[in-house]
Amino acid sequence: MTMSDLILDAHDLHAWYGSSHILHGVALQVGRGETVGLLGRNGMGKSTLIRTLLGHVAQRDGRIQLFGHDVSRARPHEVARRGVAYVPEGRGVFPNLTVRENLVMAARAATDPNRAWTYERVMQTFPRLAERVGNLGAQLSGGEQQMLSIGRALMTQPELIILDEATEGLAPLIVAEIWRVIGQIRADGIATLIVDRDYRKVLANSDRAVVLQKGQVVMSGASAALREDPQLAAYLGV
Repeated sequence: MTMSDLILDAHDLHAWYGSSHILHGVALQVGRGETVGLLGRNGMGKSTLIRTLLGHVAQRDGRIQLFGHDVSRARPHEVARRGVAYVPEGRGVFPNLTVRENLVMAARAATDPNRAWTYERVMQTFPRLAERVGNLGAQLSGGEQQMLSIGRALMTQPELIILDEATEGLAPLIVAEIWRVIGQIRADGIATLIVDRDYRKVLANSDRAVVLQKGQVVMSGASAALREDPQLAAYLGV
């Protein structure tokens, strides 16, 4: 992969919460249109890595480039303006806004109309949201909130979307729906970074994967190859 193909290029990342040193020299790259899985047991630094990339962790060190621009010290809104969308673990839906208001508040015009995620396209992709368009965020089920969070992220027309535990705690039917949409995002050529407990699904729906253990990268490579690697089970505790 050449430098011009890279959307995200992060090297030697360290992060701390107070005196706790969480990330220890992590490197991560995501290329244009590439889907990368981020794997590891609970507490191994996956969410901290995402939050560091997005500028949410104040105590951080290392080099982060987005589209060739240095964002090592950027604040979260500056990272978002560079074309990065984030679907957080807690969904981040505004409880006192309607489905429609939650979606349109984040909308941006697309540069490529063929790839545009418009309000109408989100409604077609998530028919369940179309039925709840006047409902407040607080009145939605967990699965509907997750669909709303993903729809809102897509309406920013991102070049890179980061999904942190997008299927966590959801019913199997909703989980299948979310993975179907992740497939659509991938087909659209939007680069994606996925964290999810279901490592088999992650590996089946990604080009490459990175495994974290105690804040360090212990495995990385093509998803198909990692799937066959007997070491993987030891790192994931399965």
